[in-house]
Amino acid sequence: MNILICSAQVPFARGGAEMLAEGLCDALRTRGHRAEIVALPFQWLPHAQLFQSALAWRLLDLRNANGVQVDRVIATKFPSYAAQHPHKIVWLVHQYRQAYDWYGTPLSEFTASPQDQQTREKLFTLDRRMLGEARARFAISKNVAARLKRFNALDATPLYPPPKLTGKFFAGAYGDYVLYVGRLDRAKRIDLLLRALAKTKRGRVVIAGTGAAEQTLVRLAHSLGIASRVEFPGFVDDARVLDLYANARAVFYAPLDEDYGFVTVEALMAARPVITTDDAGGVLEFIENENDGWVTRTDENEIARSLTRAFEDAATCRALGERGRERVRDISWDAVVNALTADYASTD
Repeated sequence: MNILICSAQVPFARGGAEMLAEGLCDALRTRGHRAEIVALPFQWLPHAQLFQSALAWRLLDLRNANGVQVDRVIATKFPSYAAQHPHKIVWLVHQYRQAYDWYGTPLSEFTASPQDQQTREKLFTLDRRMLGEARARFAISKNVAARLKRFNALDATPLYPPPKLTGKFFAGAYGDYVLYVGRLDRAKRIDLLLRALAKTKRGRVVIAGTGAAEQTLVRLAHSLGIASRVEFPGFVDDARVLDLYANARAVFYAPLDEDYGFVTVEALMAARPVITTDDAGGVLEFIENENDGWVTRTDENEIARSLTRAFEDAATCRALGERGRERVRDISWDAVVNALTADYASTD
């Protein structure tokens, strides 16, 4: 089939959604399909830009490209699923979370003003229509599917995406550091890791990645007196990522109500236990307390106790990590491609 993958793009930012689109494109091509990524820049402020961005997708004619018939489009995150096509499939990464589950938290720019409430209602209506017209709906996790059901009364089948480096992760020694990998922004709550580390007497932390919160985190490490125990290597290439996972004592990943969390699956594929919190969303679909990691309340003292256990007991980390690796063994591109390329009846 000739397949277009629709993905919204925030210029100069890169995260899990971009890796998902690229991984899907490669997987489709490997299995004999012709696949390309179509990405449009996404603007969200002022709020009128939300609807203009959706309209840009809606106005595209994706039925053919340069005279070549497009057999299917696979839309991912808002507003790419506004695209029209007779055979549109949605693999939902997330909706515009500031209007949904982040509303009422510091992560949302929406207020209780009548204008903002009207904008939210328009978004809900838009999503119900654009997502409702898809021939099939999948979500990257049970958490994303549950949000869609709660806010829009639409069903979606959970379909876990494999990480980019699936098949290359390996287990090395259980070293002296707890690892964080990923974008450095407020929603990832990396400050919790630093504040918890300051309450421990041993071990160190490696925070690999870049993002808007990087300098804030560096300053926090200095103010807490732990700068000598924290390494910020910045962006790291694939080989270094694999090595960091393979030799970590454990991995910290505790974002607020995460959609899915590639980091969790990557850690388990490298047989590393994960330290997380009980409000981390999709992370909790893989991590059970004392089974393949530690789940605490969002409290730096409790996280500190988990860090201490990890630093003091490599044998337990190994046991938890090996159980976690079994949990993610069946996540594969074969399952994803088979689901997204199956035949589905029209919704008309």
